[in-house]
Parts: sequence; C-alpha cells; structure tokens
Amino acid sequence: MNDISKRGEFYLGKLFDPKGNLTDLPFLYPSKDLTTHAVCVGMTGSGKTGFGIVLLEEAALDGIPAIIIDPKGDMGDLLLTFPDLKPDDFLPWIDPTEAANKGMDIKDYAKELADKWKTNLAKSGQTQKRIQELRNSVDMVIYTPASKAGISISILGSFAPPPKEVMLDSAALRERIQTTTSSLLGLLGIDADPIKSREHILISTLIDQAWQKGEEIGLAQLIQQIQKPPFTKVGVLDLETFFPTKERIALSVTLNNLLASPGFQAWLEGEPLDMQKLLYTDKGKPKLAIISIAHLTDPERMFIVTLILNELLGWVRRQSGTSSLRSLLYMDEIFGYFPPTSNPPSKLPMLTLLKQARAFGLGIVLSTQNPVDLDYKGLANCGTWIIGKLQTERDKERLIDGLQVGSRAEFNALITSTGSQKFVCNSIYLKEPFLFQTRWAMSYLKGPLTLVQISELTDHKAEPVSNVQKAGSTSSTQKPVLQPGIGEYYLNLTSYNGPVVYKPFLFATAKLHFANSKYKIDEWQDLNIVAPFTTDGQDIAWGQSEVIPDIQKNLSNDPQSNATFEDLPGLIQHQKVIATIQKQFSSYLYQDKNFTVYEFPELNTFSQPNETEAAFRLRMEELLQSKNKEKVDVLKKKYEDKISALAEKIRKQEMGLEEEKSQTFWQKIEAYFSMFMTLLGAFFSRKKLSKTTINQTGTSLRRVGRLGKNDQEVANKEENLKAYQQQLEDLQVERDTEIARLSVKEIPESAIQKVTISPKKSDIAIDRISLLWRSFPLK
Repeated sequence: MNDISKRGEFYLGKLFDPKGNLTDLPFLYPSKDLTTHAVCVGMTGSGKTGFGIVLLEEAALDGIPAIIIDPKGDMGDLLLTFPDLKPDDFLPWIDPTEAANKGMDIKDYAKELADKWKTNLAKSGQTQKRIQELRNSVDMVIYTPASKAGISISILGSFAPPPKEVMLDSAALRERIQTTTSSLLGLLGIDADPIKSREHILISTLIDQAWQKGEEIGLAQLIQQIQKPPFTKVGVLDLETFFPTKERIALSVTLNNLLASPGFQAWLEGEPLDMQKLLYTDKGKPKLAIISIAHLTDPERMFIVTLILNELLGWVRRQSGTSSLRSLLYMDEIFGYFPPTSNPPSKLPMLTLLKQARAFGLGIVLSTQNPVDLDYKGLANCGTWIIGKLQTERDKERLIDGLQVGSRAEFNALITSTGSQKFVCNSIYLKEPFLFQTRWAMSYLKGPLTLVQISELTDHKAEPVSNVQKAGSTSSTQKPVLQPGIGEYYLNLTSYNGPVVYKPFLFATAKLHFANSKYKIDEWQDLNIVAPFTTDGQDIAWGQSEVIPDIQKNLSNDPQSNATFEDLPGLIQHQKVIATIQKQFSSYLYQDKNFTVYEFPELNTFSQPNETEAAFRLRMEELLQSKNKEKVDVLKKKYEDKISALAEKIRKQEMGLEEEKSQTFWQKIEAYFSMFMTLLGAFFSRKKLSKTTINQTGTSLRRVGRLGKNDQEVANKEENLKAYQQQLEDLQVERDTEIARLSVKEIPESAIQKVTISPKKSDIAIDRISLLWRSFPLK
C-alpha cells in the first residue's frame, strides 16, 4: 500500500476497480480539498457516521482541530480508542443486552470485539501504534450544553459584543444580532419574523444598542430593559404605540421564567463559548470538541447550534487567509438546521460560513440522509460529495440532477453499487467519480452515548487512574447509611461477576396525564427516571436524567458481593429532602416531558397515541393514495369523453381525407392520360393540330388545373387533421400530468407537522422518590 500516514492526505478507505472489485489501493484525500467543503449523504445504515469518524480521525492525526456538532450522540465514540485493544478496554462500554442477544457472556463478547478490531485494523493496513498516535495528536473533549455530564458550556459570553471584525462589518453584525435574537425567542416558543415581530425588533434593538456601546447585555439586564427600554421610539413610532408596557412586561416575565427555571441554570455554568478554547488547549494543542446535543429539546438544540455557528463565524473573521486546511466544522445529521425553504436561526450563519470560510482555512463537512434536506444555495459551495446508499430511486434522480457529471448512466450505476461502508466520491478536483469502501475506524463504534456514559468518559479525562470515580469522591466497602424514610434499590450489572463500585443516583417514578381534545389525546404515561447528582452533590442534574422503561423488573433489594460504594451526595443526607425533590421533579416533568403527535394538515389527520412518525407517514401515504385513486378515476372519466370525441373526429377526418386524396389522384391520372392520348394521336396521324385537338388539349389542361386546387384543399384538410391530433396529444399530456400529480407516492418532509403536548400540571402524580445504587465495573 501507499504511505497512509503522509501528512496532508487523509486515508479514508480503499478503491474499487472498474469491474467492482475491492483493491488494496488506498483512497488518499488531499486535506486542502476540504476547504471547499463536503457533504456526506446516505440513508440510515449506509455508514455515514463511520465515515465521519474516520475523516475526523485522519484530521486529528494531522493535528487539525475540529468543532463537531453531534445531534444524535454518536460522535463521542471518538473517545473510545484503545491502543492495547484489550477485552477489558471494551468491557465497560458494551451494552449487556447486545451480548445477551448474541447468546454470549459479556466478557466473551468483549474478547470477540477486541479480536475483531485487531483483525480489521490489520486488514486496512493500520497498526495499534496508529491508535496511540491518534490519542497523542489531539485532545478530545465532549461538551454537553445545559448538562454536567460532559464539560458544561456557558452561553453568557454569547451576549457580549462580538469581535471588532464583526462590529466593523454592518452586514455581519446585523446577521449576528438577528440570529442571536431568533434563537433566544425560539427557546420561548416564539417563531419570530425579524421584520414583522415586535418581540424580535425590540430585543434586536436592545442588543444592538448595548453592543454599539461596547457593553455586554446579560439576560437579567435584557429582562429589565424589555420592561423599561433605554429609548422612547422605535423607528418613527412611540414605544407605547409600537409595543405597549403591559405586553412588554408579559414578554419579560416569560423570559424571566426561562431564566429562573432549574434546567436553564445549567446554560449559565461551565466553560465560556470561546472558539479558540474549543479548538485549542491553553498550551496550543489542537482539540476535537464534540458538542453533544442529543439530550436537548429541539428549540434548545437550535439555540446552541446558532450560537456556536455565530461564534465560529466571528473566530473565522479574525484569522489570516490561507489555502490549506486550518480547522474543521463537522455536523452530523444537518436535517432541520439548513433547510431549503424555511429560515431557522441556524441557516444564515451556516450559509455565510459555507460562502466565506474557505478563504480562512475552515472546512465544513455536513452529513444528512437526503440531499433535499439542505439549502441548494449552500450546496453549491460544496466541492466534494460522498454518496452512500439512498432510500429511493427518486432521491437518486434528484441527486444526479443536481450534480454535473459526465455520464448520467455511469454515475447512476456507481450509486446503485453503494452499500454499507461503500460510497461514491464525486469531487470538483477529479475528472470522474469513483467507488470506495471506508477503512476500519480506530474508534470503537458502539453507537450513541448516554449522558451517564459521557460522564464516565469525562471522568476518564479528568482522572485517568479510575474509570468510575469522580474527582474528589471516595469509596468504601461499607455502604453509607441513609436518612430514615428514604428507600433504596440496586441496579446490578448482568452477565458480569467481577468487582463493582456502586454509584448513587436518584430513582423516581411518576404518572403523567396528557390530554388534548383537538388531537383526541387522553393518555396516562408511566415514567421511570434515573438522574445523577451534580458534581458537588448538592443538587440533582435533571437535565442528564434517563428514562428507563423496564428498570423496575431489574431492581434488587440487595447489593452483590465484593462491591464498594461511593459516598452519598450531600443533598440526600439532609432531613426532609424528599419534599424538595418532589417539587423539583414535578417542575422538571412539566417542563421537559411531552407527548408527541404528528399532524398531516392536507387530510386534517393526526397520529394515533404512540404511533411513530414513520408509521404515521406510511399510513398517510396509503390514505392519500386511496383518496387520490378515487380522484384519478373521476379524472379519467372526465378526460375519457373529451378524448373519445376528439379521436372520433380525427378518425372521420382521416377517412374523408384518404378518400378525397384517392379520388384526386385518379382524376389527375385520367386527365393527364387523356391529354397525352390526344397529343399522341395527332403526332402519329402526321397532320397539323386541328382546332378540335387543340380544344381537347386545353380542356385537359384546365381539368388538371382544377385538380391542383383540389390538392390545396387536401393540404388544408391535412393541416386541420394535424391540429386535431395535436389537440388530442395535448389533452392526453394534460390528463397524464394531472394523474401524476395525484399519484405522488411520498409525502414531503415539511408536510408532516410535529405537535408537542405538555402534561396536565394538576395530573402529575409522583409515585416514588428513592436512592438507586448503580453498579459499574471496578478496575
């Protein structure tokens, strides 16, 4: 194989030959080509996440830092790199259910995985030494906004004045203010138009005035200024006319409720949202900063993604120009953040980055299941396309239509050849597209990480000696004694008999009532919640909680032997703490738990309780097809009469025309023959032409002339016939077009609307608040 470790070239996989056979030739991608950005597209299971991790591993080996926005929780697998590839390295990260499904003991399964990674890494020409080089090249960190599972991020800095480069660019400043305001209002559930919304205009003006003075405007100050703005006019209107005091106070109260809620406090704690610190350590070492947002609600995700893109845009504008790859922005599953039609807050900064970032060495890689999820203006700025297996032929056709390729048939054949880990690469830097298979990832691809697992990985980073204890905590073989009145349970590891450490969590159960007459919802839902305590042990990290439906059947009243216990958090040691926790738990359930309904406005239909979006979409497609079939039958009948009448007219016209053409033809033959015979008789008689002969010849000529007029009439009738035939063809095309419009098999993504229903506050019933001792392998 070629040198796969050559700097400036990413070893992404192996090439196929023209006959479709996998070769040993490596696919070496020049890193500088990523400055014109890339898109990876493919359906679930095509291997997009694996490709993204391979790409980021190569960037890390080259010392290129990256901001990785992770909506699903998969990209944290980058931290699961084990240079020794020992079974014990894999053991803590294996889902016991996965081992059980394979009929294996968890230890045996760990050994199988370790052997699998050794074998496949060797097949791809990679050594275990390369894994160690990867770990040495960069610092990998998982950031969890609004959560302490990973490294928290404080958003306060996002309301400070942007850098000088942005302040001096009026368009850039306007974009920053607009997107910051839109994302903040999105958290309040306000979909605000920057031009028409009073809320948007007011908050934008307050932020603009503060920044123009070089001042930071904190959320508390923003709340106060909404009530009493430092100006009396907005445009030419008096403030009271534009936005009356009573309504401004209502807006400020809504924002204050957000700021005062227990969950929002986590947004104000942690490291500042500073791109330089996210991309590099204090000592200048490059970082892979994984921003995990799977635990957030949709408005919260939009909020943090928009802030990150704004900060990254400001950082880019402070950099000097370069033609090489300086850093990466990777976003897994871009759907919803960069749509083709609507304009969410994240869209504008992303589009600006795609247009401008290349000059400063920032490469952007976007991943999605379908290319129609993305704005076409932005995609025009992407020079590399990595195409995996697509869901439908229609998706394939749309993609081929959008890309300029030499041979449509050959490109179609290449895409058809894709499969798991098999992709087509189409690049503006290459003469033609080609097929490749991604190399084996050095990271263990276990799938999405839970907040608890992210917490464990963060603990590894802070305290490498132990993979279970938090920094500052202690453990003992003696179980701590609880306050009277607090129940406790044990959740033990299955298929694992080694020494364990028990860590304290809060276990709470509740019943929620969701009711909505419009959507015919009247559902009770049982919830089993497991939540960690905060690092200082004085509170509960509700934002990091997990819903575990079947946990109760796995609970035990007794710990297993040879176990140690971490200390109890301070909160649980206070008297009468249960009442306080119950209030917090009730507030958390009301704010964070909801019932999802999917609505299809075209048919005024909504999903059934617990029906998934995919199932609802399929049902709506079948229903739409059924209704459309009835419309198609009516449509066919409507056109059938018109087409039949026109076809009959054409048939009669054709018959009459053929008969007239035949008569004219034989009349011509007769006239010419008569004239010919007259002249021939005169010639053979060797006499001068008599007056009679001349008259006969003239008569024949006049007869031929009259037949010429008949030819013109035939030609006119032929034109009329063509007109009728064109009318018939147009009518058939019109019919087929209308039928095709009614025969759409797929409902567009935007046609299905997601509706969230909050539980009835008065019907939240808390059943149990207990301590849960959760076991983890002890090394």
